[in-house]
Amino acid sequence: MSDNNPFGSSGGQYATSVQYGGTDATPAKVALGEPPVAVDVIKDTTTATFAADVIQESRRQPVLVDFWAPWCGPCKQLTPLLEKAVTAAGGKVKLVKMNIDDHPSIAGQLGIQSIPAVIAFRDGQPVDGFMGAIPESQIAAFIQKVGGKNNGAPQVAEALAAAAEARAAGDVQTAADIYDAILEQAPETIEAIAGLGDLLFEAGDADGAEAVLARAPEAKKDAPPLAALRAKIALAAQAQALGNPAELERRLAENPGDHQARFDLAMIQNANGERMAAADN
Repeated sequence: MSDNNPFGSSGGQYATSVQYGGTDATPAKVALGEPPVAVDVIKDTTTATFAADVIQESRRQPVLVDFWAPWCGPCKQLTPLLEKAVTAAGGKVKLVKMNIDDHPSIAGQLGIQSIPAVIAFRDGQPVDGFMGAIPESQIAAFIQKVGGKNNGAPQVAEALAAAAEARAAGDVQTAADIYDAILEQAPETIEAIAGLGDLLFEAGDADGAEAVLARAPEAKKDAPPLAALRAKIALAAQAQALGNPAELERRLAENPGDHQARFDLAMIQNANGERMAAADN
């Protein structure tokens, strides 16, 4: 989703100190270990309160700003999904909603030309965002990406479950995005390395899968999920070297006693996940 981000990781062209609502948006630094101020997870904001609700609050936790208007049909589709996803995230991020009809100046400063637009703020700066209504699974992946910083094992476990759910539903891209987000925040997560590598392998990119496997720390490189994927890659390479399965089937049809062709065909079928067919041979 960062491909649609017009801001970049450093906040793009926006200076650290920007006047939002007539108030200096540069907040005092938060001391390490200071507990966050208790705030609503979802709220509306105005031009006058934007600095406190978004800029200052983003120093404590990531804040998503939903720019919308009453006449915008896609906004009416997106906002309830955002609210649901932010609530489910359990405080990982905060959602602030801004009606651009009533408060147009902030959207103008950010260069927003169409809505719905969702901009993520962290440390007082816009760091990521997307335009238009997107599916719920992509919203979850976006929240995991911008809100994953400094989260522990429970959040990683939830993200892994979300990736598995997306993959089971056939949404391979979302699953890959979630695995990438996990590895960005917790690069030694074996399940994410194995999951992303397996997605690449299933897509026919064995080299990409090998590259992902190489990211595993030395002490964990033989973990069962990684070893299983490595074995799949090796078996597929071996099967590819055995020849064309159609040619092997032709040889068997002509000579059922061609045991080498039968063995090679079974190896290929096993590598392709055709267990029943391989057993028949």
